Amino acid sequence: MNTKRKLITKTDPKSPISEQYKTIRTNINFSSIDQEMSSLMITSAGPGEGKSTTAANLAVVFAQEGRKVLLIDADMRKPTAHYTFGLTNTYGLTSVLTRQKALAEVTHTSDVENLDLLTCGPIPPNPAELLSSRAMSHFFEEAYKEYSMVIFDTPPVLAVTDAQILANQCNGTILVISSGTTEVDKAVKSKELLDSAKAKLLGVVLNNREMKDTNYYYYYGGK
Repeated sequence: MNTKRKLITKTDPKSPISEQYKTIRTNINFSSIDQEMSSLMITSAGPGEGKSTTAANLAVVFAQEGRKVLLIDADMRKPTAHYTFGLTNTYGLTSVLTRQKALAEVTHTSDVENLDLLTCGPIPPNPAELLSSRAMSHFFEEAYKEYSMVIFDTPPVLAVTDAQILANQCNGTILVISSGTTEVDKAVKSKELLDSAKAKLLGVVLNNREMKDTNYYYYYGGK
């Protein structure tokens, strides 16, 4: 999938797929009656199910709504955001968590108004430890001072523990599954792991549902 295809909410904001992302945004906004939704975690059951594409496009539509958004590549195993947005990955999230750089030093201003990006940075030997560290709590405090929506793209929940560690630190979690690819038992297992991690699971994005040769994205609210 090329960059244009991945960022369809930017390149073709009136397309049916872009409208589906806006519907997801609306559902997320309505899910947070009791508290403002300031942070989201996007994960999937396994690799290749579209979580990074979903995270990037949700970041774009929240920015289009007027929110100040920070999209973070928290997949410290296989980062991709720097490819999607054409950025360098010399410094990023890991640089901030290891106190080598300040957050403001390593964020990138995108060509989408209101959207900043934080790449993964150098891949560390201990991703889970970094995500559960005191430095991560401090990172949230700093990010919330500058941004009204922080979106994390995390590794698949069945692959490693990273997503479970981050889940209860975010206001909400979206699980991405791929139509015709994700096995039902793996989707169920992913939900169970997120529940056990005390994630606030907002719903599921069903990705790659073929209709008229177009990849459609449907949102099913709730658990």
